[in-house]
Amino acid sequence: MSGGRGGAGAGAGARGAGAGPARCSAAARPGSPAAPGPSAAAAAAAAAAALGLRAAALGLRAAPGMALRRGGPAGRGRLLLLLLGAASLVRPGAQVRRLARCPATCSCTKESIICVGSSWVPRTVPGDISSLSLVNGTFLEIKDRMFSHLPSLQLLLLNSNSFTVIRDDAFAGLFHLEYLFIEGNKIETISRNAFRGLRDLTHLSLANNHIKALPRDVFSDLDSLIELDLRGNKFECDCKAKWLYLWLKMTNSTVSDVLCIGPPEYQEKKLNDVPSFDYECTTTDFVVHQTLPYQSVSVDTFNSKNDVYVAIAQPSMENCMVLEWDHIEMNFRSYDNITGQSIVGCKAILIDDQVFVVVAQLFGGSHIYKYDESWTKFVKFQDIEVSRISKPNDIELFQIEDETFFIIADSSKAGLSTVYKWNSKGFYSYQSLHEWFRDTDAEFVDIDGKSHLILSSRSQVPIILQWNKSSKKFVPHSDIPNMEDVLAVKSFRMQNALYLSLTRFIGDSRVMRWNSKQFVEIQALPSRGAMTLQPFSFKDNHYLALGSDYTFSQIYQWDKEKQLFKKFKEIYVQAPRCFTAVSTDRRDFFFASSFKGKTKIFEHIVVDLSL
Repeated sequence: MSGGRGGAGAGAGARGAGAGPARCSAAARPGSPAAPGPSAAAAAAAAAAALGLRAAALGLRAAPGMALRRGGPAGRGRLLLLLLGAASLVRPGAQVRRLARCPATCSCTKESIICVGSSWVPRTVPGDISSLSLVNGTFLEIKDRMFSHLPSLQLLLLNSNSFTVIRDDAFAGLFHLEYLFIEGNKIETISRNAFRGLRDLTHLSLANNHIKALPRDVFSDLDSLIELDLRGNKFECDCKAKWLYLWLKMTNSTVSDVLCIGPPEYQEKKLNDVPSFDYECTTTDFVVHQTLPYQSVSVDTFNSKNDVYVAIAQPSMENCMVLEWDHIEMNFRSYDNITGQSIVGCKAILIDDQVFVVVAQLFGGSHIYKYDESWTKFVKFQDIEVSRISKPNDIELFQIEDETFFIIADSSKAGLSTVYKWNSKGFYSYQSLHEWFRDTDAEFVDIDGKSHLILSSRSQVPIILQWNKSSKKFVPHSDIPNMEDVLAVKSFRMQNALYLSLTRFIGDSRVMRWNSKQFVEIQALPSRGAMTLQPFSFKDNHYLALGSDYTFSQIYQWDKEKQLFKKFKEIYVQAPRCFTAVSTDRRDFFFASSFKGKTKIFEHIVVDLSL
């Protein structure tokens, strides 16, 4: 920190100080009463010693009226003489004005006070004091409004004291303060609003205080700041220093170099030289946004005419509830309700401008509903044969060569998992796959440009069916060995690689990756009553949600460096059956259905670690 309009030291820069030395009256002379407390000369010398480095750094000199100005070596010498002379010299013939109640540990003049070893801030002094120096003080903190009884202060020096904390509004009321030197202390905490109200402050020194971090925007009130000295401190140049990094690039003030003590890769580097750490200084979280007061087993989302909708299967209420996003209230509200019997799945299908919902039921057959704009609700469009589907467990939608299909996985012993196809007038059964295997889930996946279906079953390992372009049917292709009793299989992609998540109720659920020939295991995730292991992504953040009927559900996040999923967050949802990602209005949500409790909607948020 260099240059400026003022300097350090008690009595060094008060405006209107007149002739300077003639004002000093506390120095004891032969034949005069003894000055209170330690000799003023000794106190001034102590203050001068404390200010020596500061004076040398600032290059200050005394000017008429005792205002401090820039100067060279001669100016620095005059500053030290001025500090000493402020307590010992009297202009010949001038009347001595002695302050009535100068504290015992202080030396006082009309405009300045120097205190050495004091345990408090002097209070029985005139309010027009313009300079205060506290050196080697024993007080432990700078409390709020600690100096407000001295509103005329222009210079405040706090050097080599015992305090470790500076509270909010510590300097409130000092509207004329221009020079604040806080040096050589052992500061552990500076509150965010410590310097609030110091609009006229031009010079601030926090040198040699062993400071490792500063609170965000701590200098935001210092509109007039010209110079800031942070030498002698070494900062943790982590996310908490991000705001300072940005402030240094934008401020017009002259600031000394800010050195880093950590992290190890930045040790002894200047904060200005640290590469941008925007990515490292943000993380994500899931917070509850909305709780729906009913149970559910499946959640599906779809877009129609620039609006976002969610279809929720509610078996206990025998409803398929359709929600819409309210752009004003910023939550999900009821839009329509499709009634049925023991509904276990609601799957939306969009074909051209038409919206259909497949409603899978355990009793009374499954049905397809179509949205009727004239009625502004869903009406029954088509029945699904009871003879083919008796215990639907999953509905999967897919397209092959611009044709629309969906498959219903049937988990009954005699059930037939069946593929249905759209023919411009309705859906018809297109292909029955196999029976007697109690299928639990179906997943459509593109493997090396070819269409496949993966079926998981209670009684065999997951099988892979491949689309035959000649016969226009799915034919057996391969299986996933050593993965018995898989309840669900989901596919997802990261960095152009294809992955599968396979859910097992007890034991280990698995994450597998396609290696151009087969799926190979890359990670096992302990399952404790898991009915779903759902992959989902928001921008570049990839997650797996592993449900649990017995304990907290676990969200895992993909670690790019380790190429594995790591534990990220636990959430509590009673008997979760489905996790679904929904994005709208540039906000990301995560629905967690509950078979035994309330359905929860979590919001995915970005957290700035620099705050």
